[in-house]
Amino acid sequence: MHENNPGAEVHTRLLAWNASRPALLEHRVDAVVTRLPFPPDQLRVRVLYDEPRVLVVPRDHPLAGMGSVTLDDIADEPIPHVRRSDPQLKAYWRLDPRPDGRPAPDGPLLEALEDEHELIAAGQAVAIGPPLDHATGLHPSLTTVPLHGIAPSQVVLATRTGDRSRLVAAFLRHAGALLTGTI
Repeated sequence: MHENNPGAEVHTRLLAWNASRPALLEHRVDAVVTRLPFPPDQLRVRVLYDEPRVLVVPRDHPLAGMGSVTLDDIADEPIPHVRRSDPQLKAYWRLDPRPDGRPAPDGPLLEALEDEHELIAAGQAVAIGPPLDHATGLHPSLTTVPLHGIAPSQVVLATRTGDRSRLVAAFLRHAGALLTGTI
């Protein structure tokens, strides 16, 4: 961005997992790379790529060594709730309701998503999430197992609808190409 737009001020900012849409609408940021779902109204959303969802379990969990698992395999596994989380996000990551209409099994209530890995490591629940490894933030006593038979999550680039900034347009082109591997 700096090479193609000399003098432009470009800053990155790490946002909380559920803060992307509010940060855009409140003009705290001009563009976000995040995962769906969230309401797309007032936003321009470009899907960059699909990412499989995985099951996060303790290394000693009976499903830990499986090549993949299905919803039937985790039908009775408790899945945590995060207090004050967006209902759409909560339902998406808990797979609630399940395709057969049953609710996802209730797990412990968390104050913050950041506490989830400790809870799973303690054997109190499992979780569904994006692929992680120990270099990208997975707790050392956890592992992931591919979750078969569910739609992948989508990583997107989002901006405000109607934003005509030359720099935002340049960022959309550059980041889109970079994140999709076409640069």
